Amino acid sequence: MDRLHRTRMLLGDCGIARLKDATVMVVGCGAVGSFAIEALARSGIGHIILIDNDIVEESNINRQLFALDSTLGRPKVEVAAARIHDINPEICVEPLQLFFDKDTHLASRPDFIIDAIDTAPSKIALAQWAISHGIPFISSMGAARKKDITHIRVARLSKTTVCPLAARMRRMARDAGLPDYDVVYSTEPAASNVAANRTFGSVVTVTGAFGLMLANVAIMRLSDS
Repeated sequence: MDRLHRTRMLLGDCGIARLKDATVMVVGCGAVGSFAIEALARSGIGHIILIDNDIVEESNINRQLFALDSTLGRPKVEVAAARIHDINPEICVEPLQLFFDKDTHLASRPDFIIDAIDTAPSKIALAQWAISHGIPFISSMGAARKKDITHIRVARLSKTTVCPLAARMRRMARDAGLPDYDVVYSTEPAASNVAANRTFGSVVTVTGAFGLMLANVAIMRLSDS
């Protein structure tokens, strides 16, 4: 049996072949993105593009898959690429240590994009880039300040409720003239505790579930295409 035998039992030979031929770009390799990347690698995506400008810090360890005592201080995309190759050496990985914004220019044209970015302007810039190039994508809304994974949903941005980040993104997307698009969000009210420096509390079970939901959408759409 090969490493994808159990996945092949569900998706079939054709589905596995489609995933192997697919290129998925994940922007943001932190709490949400790291779990999305893990799922893509273990599901047989053949080409993964990683975009993130950060390095691993000790404060990441509570929720980020790539954050270990042994990886502190290393670029997240570098750690992610090494882990993907450890899962499956045949996967083509393209790690790009950069901050995605409206001035970013990429030569790559992936088949699907996962937005796991923290900052709203960058999320809008990525949506604009994806839409302008006709690339399907899904975007994560706010996973911080949440504790109950049963509230996590997949919906169009226009249909989101409760989530403060989704409300901001609806306004920004409308102002930018963007069409509606798919997101992962939570209907759980956000906890009120916010640090003075605007950092939010978070728990790995929720951020990880967000990432797995994002990856599941990508995997199922690509394997069925």
